[in-house]
Amino acid sequence: MQIEQLEVLDFLRTHPPFEALPPDLLERVAAAIDVRYYKSGEPIIEFGQPSESWHVVRSGAVEVFRRDGTLYNRLMPGGYFGESGLLRQGRVRFPVRALEDSLIYLVPQQVFLELFDNHEAFADYVEIEDHTRLRQVMSRREDANDLLSATVETLVGREAVTVGCDASARQSAERMTQEGVSSLLIISDNPDGSDLPLLSGILTDRDLRSRLLASGLNYDTPVSEIMTPGVVTVAHNQLVFEAMLTMLRHNVHHLPVMKHQRPLGIVALSDIIRYESRNSLFVVASIFRAQTVDELAALVPDVRACFTRMVGEDASAHMVGSAMAAIGRSFKQRLLELAEAELGPPPVPYCFLALGSMARQEQLVVTDQDNALILDDSFDPAQHDAWFKALGTFVCDGLARCGYSYCTGGVMASNEQWRQPLKVWEHRFTDWIEKPTPESLLHVGIFFDLDGVWGRTEWAARLRKLVARKAKGNSRFLASMARNALLRTPPLGFFKDFVVESDGRHTHAINIKRRGTGPLIDLIRVHALAIGSQALNSFERLREVIDAAILPRGRGQDLYDALEFIATVRARRQAEDLTAGNEPDNSIEPETLSEFERKSLRDAFLILSNAQKYLKFRYQPGRAN
Repeated sequence: MQIEQLEVLDFLRTHPPFEALPPDLLERVAAAIDVRYYKSGEPIIEFGQPSESWHVVRSGAVEVFRRDGTLYNRLMPGGYFGESGLLRQGRVRFPVRALEDSLIYLVPQQVFLELFDNHEAFADYVEIEDHTRLRQVMSRREDANDLLSATVETLVGREAVTVGCDASARQSAERMTQEGVSSLLIISDNPDGSDLPLLSGILTDRDLRSRLLASGLNYDTPVSEIMTPGVVTVAHNQLVFEAMLTMLRHNVHHLPVMKHQRPLGIVALSDIIRYESRNSLFVVASIFRAQTVDELAALVPDVRACFTRMVGEDASAHMVGSAMAAIGRSFKQRLLELAEAELGPPPVPYCFLALGSMARQEQLVVTDQDNALILDDSFDPAQHDAWFKALGTFVCDGLARCGYSYCTGGVMASNEQWRQPLKVWEHRFTDWIEKPTPESLLHVGIFFDLDGVWGRTEWAARLRKLVARKAKGNSRFLASMARNALLRTPPLGFFKDFVVESDGRHTHAINIKRRGTGPLIDLIRVHALAIGSQALNSFERLREVIDAAILPRGRGQDLYDALEFIATVRARRQAEDLTAGNEPDNSIEPETLSEFERKSLRDAFLILSNAQKYLKFRYQPGRAN
């Protein structure tokens, strides 16, 4: 072979979907490839022209566009395009232009079709049905949703109004009146001598009422004594959706917006409302106003109505799951406040844990409760456990009344097994990783998705760091986790049609959680553990996995789209059940879906199926990862 063809062959050997082809076939493909150079901005293929070649990016970067000229995708070295027209023996459907000076490998149509028809792994990898169409579907939904595209900076209507921390309450109130604002940022000099001020706190109308007037303090009281310190902030380039979740999580109504470590302005609750998917912020406020468990339980219809509205307004599954988890977290926090008011102060410090979907911020309305308690190492069962048993029982019973059913596996703080000192948890987690067993792997699937919601929440972060440190690079543990993640497969038959339940209450239906989102979440968790990620949310884990480049190029985005679409279908079905007055569940009947939804769901299941094949390959025992 010529030198140029050897270079092409070396590239193909290390990039999917070529790497799995036989060596002699790879040589034939390399010999048939034509190499083209395109300058930055130069068209590579244009809409409507005859499809004659399959294109693989060797170097540089290209942009793929829709027919209307909007950006559809960006491809880097190893990316490919043009299969859509070739598979339909037609013309180019997605025009492509060089973003940078680029080298492109052109695979002749006849060679591409031979590979596609005769090599299943190659076909599964590039087949338009499983990822190109789904990416198009999801990108259109993202483009249409302001919550996913608008940044916080767009909500800032004026510069931040500030006063120094030595100002008096009277001076601060006068400044708020002059400026016509309901909040002030309190700043102080930076101790390092720089001109960059420190944000010390925030003062609101409510602070003046509750901390100054109601307490009968002198109007000359320093503002530093009545402000809210430790203020929660957002960055100017964060999404409106992220600001909404920050408000939900911390139950605050004002968020200072920071740019280059300086306060740019303040976003208030009223600014978010026109973007917010209607009422989740108000539901959280109602939870914290509730004085009894009866009042909390009475909010269940409001929670369900909030969920139905969000789904009906086409909020993404990521957004819905995050907002519903924030609501569930608020229920837990208020129940813990009520429990401590009834039981008295805790005998030793503790951390109340959220586990599973709530910790991952992926909760819907059909969910059970998974929770646990981390206790201080000074915990003495004989002296202290009666109090913590009462606490766990109070919270778990309260959650059950608020729509979060008891965990059938007993993973709840009311169970003595899951109320343990920090040192016991650290020993358990270490043992589960270093000596994996079938039983411990089941625990890992629940307990490695943990978040502290009350008390010494830093203990939860400490456990996450321990897991990240010990799991990364532990090939035996990762292989065990991968095998466990393959136990649940997508509901696709031999001819890639849907496989439905044949008996039981949901005949002709698919449990979309057990056969769809569940396996995807398990798969993503394995990859996240392999890179030492401490992220909780599956979408955030995927971003870190993509950045770590441990997946074949483009497959991380495919997984993201598949998870988003399957979770969206699940959420829509639950919302439809609620609207119809039925009790929601996780089952869907494919025949009730539109043709478009069935095709897209099949695409997503194919992505999951291929990702499971790769998972099995990557984490097989003895293979270096």
